[in-house]
Amino acid sequence: MRNVLTIDVEEYFQVHAFESVIRRSNWDLFPNRVMGNTVRILELLAHYDVQATFFILGWVADRYPELVQMIAEDGHEIASHGYWHELVYRQTPEDFAADLRLSLDAISAALPGVPIAGYRAPSFSITAQSLWALDVLDHLGLVYDSSIFPLSIHDRYGIKEANRFASKTRRGLWEIPVSTIRLGKRNWPIAGGGYFRLYPLWVTRQAMHYINGQGQPAVIYLHPWEFDPHQPRIAEASWLSRFRHYVNIDKTEDRLRVLLQEFEFGPIRDVFAPLLKTQQKQYQLAN
Repeated sequence: MRNVLTIDVEEYFQVHAFESVIRRSNWDLFPNRVMGNTVRILELLAHYDVQATFFILGWVADRYPELVQMIAEDGHEIASHGYWHELVYRQTPEDFAADLRLSLDAISAALPGVPIAGYRAPSFSITAQSLWALDVLDHLGLVYDSSIFPLSIHDRYGIKEANRFASKTRRGLWEIPVSTIRLGKRNWPIAGGGYFRLYPLWVTRQAMHYINGQGQPAVIYLHPWEFDPHQPRIAEASWLSRFRHYVNIDKTEDRLRVLLQEFEFGPIRDVFAPLLKTQQKQYQLAN
């Protein structure tokens, strides 16, 4: 059973946990860490001969097109993470479409002719209030989305009744959710980000084996800043925001190494190829 590894390529200062103390207009004033952190991930994956899906923020692609090229040259899948890291449910459909186009154009400018099939919303912000975003994705030629988190225990995202596994939406897109475990009457997140750092590693390992035992691939997500325990600290953020961002951040790389040795991984385009091959459309850079 091959599982899916995904990386959301963004800077440490762009996370929503810090948006109350870091203005978007000041992003360019912060030290760049995404380049070095992503290269670190690329080297780790090359060591284990693993390919992944990289959801790249358009803001990053505009400033570091060489990074996008490096990721593609190593054989990884390139997908979109939006441009401004704005929550989808805060936007109008028109604003969302404009942000998505900016992102796709930035990535396509770095990689002319390379198909872009996938999208993941910042903070999984396609919720019950913003399902219209799936129509926009479909209209712009995307093949799959990985933005709907099937759970109800988070304060910013989640659709508790959403399918826990890959499924086709009525818009024609495939939805590829990150993995959860069903315990009692609730779905519980186990598959990456702060959950990967907060839970003991054995919890993630057991959950992945359980999901694989159901005949399903586990879908994991991480961020480059989670491999960077020496990043600048944002002391002005709230205690909860700092806890979410920094908890066990020094353990991310070693924990991923364990998973890379124990499980097989691949990008979405390969692991879900039998599903996605039925969709031929893809976004192309506008003329």
